Amino acid sequence: MDEPEAALSPAKQMAAISAIHQLVEQNSQFIIATHSPILLAYPRSRIYRFSASGIDQVAYEDTEHYEVTKDFLNHHEQMMKILMEE
Repeated sequence: MDEPEAALSPAKQMAAISAIHQLVEQNSQFIIATHSPILLAYPRSRIYRFSASGIDQVAYEDTEHYEVTKDFLNHHEQMMKILMEE
């Protein structure tokens, strides 16, 4: 799947995790390219990061998408001030 979150609200992304999990329980496998910290959180996933130095496996909390989203949610007022500075 290539960025399935593009057409999904956060609630629908969570519903997708439920559907994916049901299929994984039936021995299905998925390869998903995503920027969604919600989809990345699936506990049985293996997350790979592609960079100039190659491909490496990373923990969920070490993904840029998790870090940026967490920082924004925890400091949204400060982030909005920075983003809207003229």
